[in-house]
Amino acid sequence: MAASSSSSDEPSRSVFLGVDVGTGSARAGLFDEEGKLLGSSSSPIQIWKDGACVEQSSTDIWLAVCAAVKAACSKAKVASTEVKGMGFAATCSLVAVDSDSSPVSVSWSGDSRRNVIVWMDHRAIEQAERINSSKSPILEYCGAAVSPEMEPPKLLWVKENLQESWSMVFRWMDLSDWLSYRATGDDTRSLCTTVCKWTYLGHAHMQHVNDKESRDLEACGWDDDFWEEIGLGDLIEGHHAKIGRSVAFPGHPLGSGLTPTAAKELGLVPGIPVGTSLIDAHAGGVGVIESVPQSEAADHDKEAICNRMVLVCGTSTCHMAVSRSKLFIPGVWGPFWSAMVPEYWLTEGGQSATGALLDHIIEDHAASACLANQAASQKISLFELLNKMLETMMVELNLSFIAALTKDVHVLPDFHGNRSPIADPKAKGVIYGLTLDTSDKQLALLYLATVQGIAYGTRHIVEHCNAHGHKINTLLACGGLSKNPIFIQEHADIIGSPIILPRESEPVLLGAAILGAVATRKYHSLSEAMKALNAAGQVIHPSKDPKVKKYHDAKYKIFRGLYEQQLSYRSAMAQALS
Repeated sequence: MAASSSSSDEPSRSVFLGVDVGTGSARAGLFDEEGKLLGSSSSPIQIWKDGACVEQSSTDIWLAVCAAVKAACSKAKVASTEVKGMGFAATCSLVAVDSDSSPVSVSWSGDSRRNVIVWMDHRAIEQAERINSSKSPILEYCGAAVSPEMEPPKLLWVKENLQESWSMVFRWMDLSDWLSYRATGDDTRSLCTTVCKWTYLGHAHMQHVNDKESRDLEACGWDDDFWEEIGLGDLIEGHHAKIGRSVAFPGHPLGSGLTPTAAKELGLVPGIPVGTSLIDAHAGGVGVIESVPQSEAADHDKEAICNRMVLVCGTSTCHMAVSRSKLFIPGVWGPFWSAMVPEYWLTEGGQSATGALLDHIIEDHAASACLANQAASQKISLFELLNKMLETMMVELNLSFIAALTKDVHVLPDFHGNRSPIADPKAKGVIYGLTLDTSDKQLALLYLATVQGIAYGTRHIVEHCNAHGHKINTLLACGGLSKNPIFIQEHADIIGSPIILPRESEPVLLGAAILGAVATRKYHSLSEAMKALNAAGQVIHPSKDPKVKKYHDAKYKIFRGLYEQQLSYRSAMAQALS
């Protein structure tokens, strides 16, 4: 068991468990009825990278989930009997299993352990281009183009390249749906995963939004013409059995709750309600979007939430905004109905490499190892050390603000393509202003310029969304990068909007736990649970110094120009080789 049962004289409490499987680890967090984190733990997961191919193992992931849950319960001193509901969130990776629920290889290696195509895998760029050339009407709902990070291109790649695996697969599932299935035996898919990553039309369920008794709903949002047209008509067979015969709103209770087998593996009690899942970024949205100061919270104002954008900043960054009406925005995914907040249309922008890019920039630099040793000796993170160095450099150069350090260094952060708002997976990163300097100070400047480049990318997304009908004026940030003060302050200064940080340090886990709370029927809806369990923390305001705005406006113009130059160079070289 994860923890001993409470003594009989102690009042029983209700605790909600959230599980989040990210790119590098599985994490578990326990929250009380006020949304306060009682304890959390993580366990690493294995990853295989080979060029554009990135793979994982669902068996390994489940073992990591079990380890994280047991460790979190122990750390939080939560008894298994106190956990009243749970939910899963995960990256939008693609899982393949056979009729016995055993893994089926999606790897050139043929290794059956490697049955997960990770979200960041870009093997299916050619398949995505072919799907987009079909000009299917369904593409309107994903910014007019599918990304190679979505599931249809990946499915097409497997069919074309791994025919034996293709014939063996009995279920194709998004990772968070597979986790729920592994926990409950119910293979109902989530509106979040299917709508955002599989081209499922969620608005086909509009008439079911008030159907409180429905545990799962017959899948009525698949477009069979689309699957036929792109060469995947075999997935229509058996009422779409391989990709989802039933689809439910996030938080709907699945099956009969936790199965005895899963309960034993997790150290929990059988029958605990398990809520239909969310993608990890969307769980972050659910965990923070109502985290506004009490003075701004208005129960009756259904439009207030539409002025906010959530930044889920981790390995990549997702930009989530909702609206009452559907907004079609070129290069930005959506509109997705009820994919995050019930009865609202979701717009989802994103940057494919942010935390991953900062790690790459730092680790690839000659001064990296030396700085890492310095940080370790001072018992601080490498980011904290770089931030301290930048403060010192600003004082030494008698500058009035840190951002001015990078006047000669400009970064276009599209090292893993541009997801939004240009939707160009072939885009490349650019660093302008390199010299022969390999010092630690030069690395600090490069790090700051990269942070700024990421923030200019977010500004581009916000401006693009607002130009197409959104009215975003407040940002809420969560994820690992949101704990970096320079990252957040640069975003506030560059975008010109306040950024609210949540009270709790693990909002993605909170979002997953909220699914469990909704599954227990303690709350009437996901929206009600969000308002009860979200809470605001620190608010970061943009600089009031007009020099800061003028400086960033100039750098932003250069940022936009770097991509335009890249297009002209790409065209020139294509002509030269034609």
